[in-house]
Formats: sequence, C-alpha cells, structure tokens
Amino acid sequence: MKILTGTAHRDLAERIAAKVGEKLCDVQISRFPDGEIFVKIAENVRGRDVFIIQPTSYPPNENLMELLIMIDAAKRASASRITAVMPFYGYARQDRKDQPRVPITAKLVANLLVAAGTNRLLTMDLHAQQIQGFFDIPVDHLYAAPVFVKHLRDKKLKDLVVVAPDTGGMKLAAAYADMLDAGVAVVGKERKSADKVEATHLVGDVRGCNTVLVDDMTSTAGTLTAAAKLLEKAGAASIRAAVTHSLLNCKGVERLNESPIIELVTTDSVPARCETGSKVKVLSVAELLAEAISRIHDNNSVTSLFRIT
Repeated sequence: MKILTGTAHRDLAERIAAKVGEKLCDVQISRFPDGEIFVKIAENVRGRDVFIIQPTSYPPNENLMELLIMIDAAKRASASRITAVMPFYGYARQDRKDQPRVPITAKLVANLLVAAGTNRLLTMDLHAQQIQGFFDIPVDHLYAAPVFVKHLRDKKLKDLVVVAPDTGGMKLAAAYADMLDAGVAVVGKERKSADKVEATHLVGDVRGCNTVLVDDMTSTAGTLTAAAKLLEKAGAASIRAAVTHSLLNCKGVERLNESPIIELVTTDSVPARCETGSKVKVLSVAELLAEAISRIHDNNSVTSLFRIT
C-alpha cells in the first residue's frame, strides 16, 4: 500500500496514514511560474495499491486539478490500483439539469477522475446519492452518521427532534431520527439567491424540544440560520446543527455566531477556511476513513462501517 496526498488537507491525510500504520508517500508538488501544477512521486509505486487523499474543497479547481495530475502520475508509474479518497466531493451540488443550458458538473468530475486513471472512489456524504451512478468504477460511500450519533448520544438530550433544513434533506433527517430514537420535522425554504435563503414554514412540532438540524454541507450558513430562526419562533428549547462538510466562509461564521444555533458539529473532511469560533465543534473522521482504506486494501467488506453501535 502507498498513501499519497496533495496540498488540500495534509493534516487529515497524516492522521489517516497514522491510523492505517503507514507513512505518507513522498510527493513533490510545485507550480510553474505561470501557475501550472507539477507533480513528482518520489517513491516507487510500481505494482502498489495506491490511495490518493484529496478533498476538492476551497479552492476546488486547484485541488481537483492537483488530484487528477497525481492520479495520472501514479498510473504512468505503473501503480496496480489507484483509489481516489475524496472526503469531500466538490461540484456535487451540480448533479442535475434544473435550468436550461446548464452543465451536470458532478458527472463531468466523475468522467475526469475515470479518464485520469482512477480505479476506485472512496468518498463520504455525497450531496446526492445518485452521483454514485455517474461512475462505472466501484464507489465506496461512507457516512459521518456514526461519528455524529455518538456525539449526540453523549449529550443525553431529552425530547429530541431531528430537523431537515429543507425538503431535500428529509430522508437524511429521518435516518438520523431513527438512529437517535427522536422525532422528525422539516423546514420549507425559498432560495432568494446563492447566499440568501428564507425559511417559510415548519412541518412538525418542536415546542419545548431539543432540536438538531442535519445537512451534508454548509458554506454561507444561510439555510441553517434561516431554519434556526424559524425553530426559535416555534418554541424550540435548544437548536444545534450537525453538518458533515463545513465549507464556512467568514460571512457564514458571522451568520452562525448571530444565530440561535448553540453548537455546530462538523467533521474534519475539509480544512477550516477561517477562524470558526466557539460554536463549531470538529469531530475527526480520520479513523473511519483509515478503516475503510485498510478494508479496501485487504479486499474486505466496508458494510459494517455504516452500522451505529
């Protein structure tokens, strides 16, 4: 086995490698004066099972291109199998044609990964399940739920209600509610612009209840904070949020701090873009990803990683 990483999130890659019991492979990454990316794998990977860890978070274009070049370098160095480990799969929001003359960029990224030489994909909490169908190679799709559920159970919250911040998150909220033996509610929203959202109505009773908003990603926190204000008006006793990929920019952090959300629980799938403050609690998914990598390498099942104990 050889574990490689780019510059997107080296801290996470080091934690994963340590838990697997391997050292990160020496990879030299530099830029030409005009900005072109140059990659050289400084160790022998011929005939090896190669795992390349690279979330395509901010800046997505740089990190995606870096990943593709590393995959090509490993393929041309005669690696036996190349697994792209993408804790966060960028461009996943563009997974369908919902307007005339727009691309399906999530599918384009899938095509690029396969064309570059990827034999397998390991990722976590895709924005839409159907993205797995964009690939004609095996996809191992992990969930952060085991990490979040353990944290929320430790809180011992009574009268807990899991809330979907929009109708698209209803299935995810129902799954969390089942695991936590909690109630479920959903917020209806109207998107005014890319970073402005208005929560219009709430389906479900949250009065006097502890609530948890669940989502796969947030960047400006518009959806979360709009839903939180509606929950506050509906008489929720406390409001928390659990979001797998925290892409929060500084505006999002400001919104979060001004909102009634008392805690945002997230993972280290992507690096923090700015100082997040005391409301954000980061849980590590390094152990989960490391276990998946070990099982893939040994050709064992990863199904048990989905179970909540």
